[in-house]
Amino acid sequence: MKPKNNSNIINISAATRFSGRWLIIAQQAALLLLGAMFCAGALAADAVPPGGAADAPPVFATVGKSIITQQEYDMAFATAARSRFYHGKPPDAAIALLQREVGDKLVANILLLREAQRRGLKPDETLVNQQLAQFEQRYRDNEQWKQARTQELPRITRQLQEGNLLRQLEKLVRDVPAPSEKQLQEFYTAHPEKFTEPERQRVAIILLKVDPSSPTEVWQQALKSGEDLTARLRGGADFAELAREHSGDSSAEQGGDMGYLHSGMLADAAQEHINKLKPGDISDPIALMEGVAIFRLTERTPPKLNSFEDVKERARNLWFTEQSDTAWKNLIAQLRKKASVHVNESRYLPLPAPVEDTAGKPAEKK
Repeated sequence: MKPKNNSNIINISAATRFSGRWLIIAQQAALLLLGAMFCAGALAADAVPPGGAADAPPVFATVGKSIITQQEYDMAFATAARSRFYHGKPPDAAIALLQREVGDKLVANILLLREAQRRGLKPDETLVNQQLAQFEQRYRDNEQWKQARTQELPRITRQLQEGNLLRQLEKLVRDVPAPSEKQLQEFYTAHPEKFTEPERQRVAIILLKVDPSSPTEVWQQALKSGEDLTARLRGGADFAELAREHSGDSSAEQGGDMGYLHSGMLADAAQEHINKLKPGDISDPIALMEGVAIFRLTERTPPKLNSFEDVKERARNLWFTEQSDTAWKNLIAQLRKKASVHVNESRYLPLPAPVEDTAGKPAEKK
């Protein structure tokens, strides 16, 4: 629900109040999201309640004279949470951070829309009309849409126009000048970790597959078989031959060779054992989710810093990304600093306390 339109108040619909990565997602899913909101009756919530101001919905935030209702915030948070936490219930700390992230984005996009209007940007009506046509095509047989079309079409049009303005502004702000050769060299020198190939390990495996739900006796038998194979390998048996004969891994046809792996590509338990091996060593049998594994470390190559000439194009792309993000964040920070913003944070979960190091000082964030 929203207050009556006022020429001094910019009302931005919840469907368009996303910036950066969320704005791209919103653009791709705009018609689907609007349709879902329509079918759920959410768009009708824009209407002014019969009782007027006395029956106005709870306010989440004010940005100057603009209002974000609690309902709008709740809708935006629900959308973000479904995308971020699709795998299950998140911890309270993650929810607390997302609550603030959503609130900040809602506020920021009111300010950004004002800035777009201040710069004289106009919606791309051709694109907006194409999106409207797709929307109407999608819901042409929906009886609810037929009944509400006259009332709701202007609202949907406004939502698409606002989203288009925000995307135009973001494109302009992120269009930073190309770097000089000196700037690229300085960026390369300041961020060696971005241009260093990590340590690589060439690993071979013999996997004695065991169903995770198997009883203890089956796992014990697999471990015993693994110990027998390990003894044979350490006694001089050919690893590739035994892998082809016994391994249930997809690498069996290649004699167990898994190729070059970066640290962290394998399960933690496996990686921990491999890290202790020297080239040519055979690991003890290890119980993993898929069964019992025996590893051989074939080769280990140390980290390598690539030359500037070899990674110049990557440096250029990373530089553009960093400068583009900085320009966008700086604009939002400047707009918010100048604005009168009041946010009701009473429904936010508390942020987790900072972790302290042994000296009693807050530890640096990783």
